Amino acid sequence: MFGINAAGWILIFGVLVDFLVRVTAIIVVPRNRRPATAVAWLMAIFFLPYIGVLTFLLIGSYKLPKKRRDKQQAINQFILETTEGIDLVTKNHAWPPWLESVVELNRNLGAMPLVGGNNASLIGDYARSIAAMAADVGKARRYVHVEFYIMSYDTASEAFFDALGAAVKRGVTVRVLLDHIASIRSPHHRRTTKKLTELGVQWLFMLPVQPLRGKYQRPDLRNHRKLLIIDGKIGYMGSQNMIDRSYNKRGNIRRGLQWQDLMTRLDGPIVAGLNAIFITDWYSETNELLMRETDPITPDVVEEAPDSLDCQVVPSGPGFEGENNLRLFLALLYYAQNRIIVTSPYFVPDEAMLYAITTATQRGVEVELFVSEIGDQGLVYHAQRSYYEALLRAGVRIYMYQAPYILHAKHFTIDDDVAVIGSSNMDMRSFSLNMEVSLMVRGRSFVSEMREIEDGYRKVSRELTLDDWLTQPLRSTILDNLARLTSALQ
Repeated sequence: MFGINAAGWILIFGVLVDFLVRVTAIIVVPRNRRPATAVAWLMAIFFLPYIGVLTFLLIGSYKLPKKRRDKQQAINQFILETTEGIDLVTKNHAWPPWLESVVELNRNLGAMPLVGGNNASLIGDYARSIAAMAADVGKARRYVHVEFYIMSYDTASEAFFDALGAAVKRGVTVRVLLDHIASIRSPHHRRTTKKLTELGVQWLFMLPVQPLRGKYQRPDLRNHRKLLIIDGKIGYMGSQNMIDRSYNKRGNIRRGLQWQDLMTRLDGPIVAGLNAIFITDWYSETNELLMRETDPITPDVVEEAPDSLDCQVVPSGPGFEGENNLRLFLALLYYAQNRIIVTSPYFVPDEAMLYAITTATQRGVEVELFVSEIGDQGLVYHAQRSYYEALLRAGVRIYMYQAPYILHAKHFTIDDDVAVIGSSNMDMRSFSLNMEVSLMVRGRSFVSEMREIEDGYRKVSRELTLDDWLTQPLRSTILDNLARLTSALQ
């Protein structure tokens, strides 16, 4: 027909399919996505249509399976109903006028109340943190709940594993959750799971990617939380994984890389809030709701001691409708009046966060950012560098924590009133793809302790100036900007 041979029809068919793919992409991809993310996906599909479409089908959805999201909503409703009216907080110091609205925001997003009567201490020494956790596990009488993104049985963590085994022998129930993909990618993972089984620990992978067993979701949706709860009385949370500071990787050992983290030890009613996060994640993996170990998230007596802290747990991740951590961070950045100090190993802000930080400097707020001088993840490291010029021109002071240490701590302080610490980086992965947990703390004693940690960072960091940055070679600028484009692919 019309003299068109088979090859011609194949060509026409291919052109039509290509056209339909592009039109469909324009309709489907932008839906419920940030404009920058949608544009990045469309560029990938238009320039590399087959690879782009396959990649989008594999990792284009940032939502967890509906069953998991339904479980999260059920737990949120349970927490809201059982904590109604218990937002008990100390009033020994006047609140900043804006804080109540931030508390309400967190409550609406993550269901957890603000509770008073807590004590907290910061641990910035890596080995001492593990030793402290092992010592507290040694005192457990009822249960120990452990949740880490990465957990490895090695020389550094051996004492902690021994403490878990001893607790089991005392009749303590020990439950362990560890992220599936992060764990199997880490050295010694088979030895680790074998050890947990030998110890008699009840352990499970979080967000397993096991399609043959009917367990599958987007492979890079990960549970990035780090939690330890002992008897509902003592809790730990922060940025540190349960593994050697080098992460036992040959490349890290060859480069001499050491991770620098920050954990906080908590006691008081807020520990029940941390336990609720663990119980939610355990329920998501097992359908077992640990009602007997669901401690009430309320203080018996609100302490009025000067150093008593008001704390609020803020869970976030693809199981929630909104980006809880991003919304909290933005609210605090806009409310800051005097000083903001941010520590984030992977700082790749979206447009809203970049505007919030640069707007703060334009309002006369002093803003400091602590990042690592070197990186362990190439694309993220270069994407992060692409923002330095804009930040420096806006007046942000950037301090680069010197090699061979990777500053892996994740926290920030607002004026002298509020601090946030947890597992969440300030990047689009932590905002949209990872399950994270943050802790907002009101209390000048805690903020003062955090300031001492920040002062310690400053002493061993090199300040990056705009003049220094403008001497960067062109090839670095090109690589940074290319990496920035890929960071939006969610």
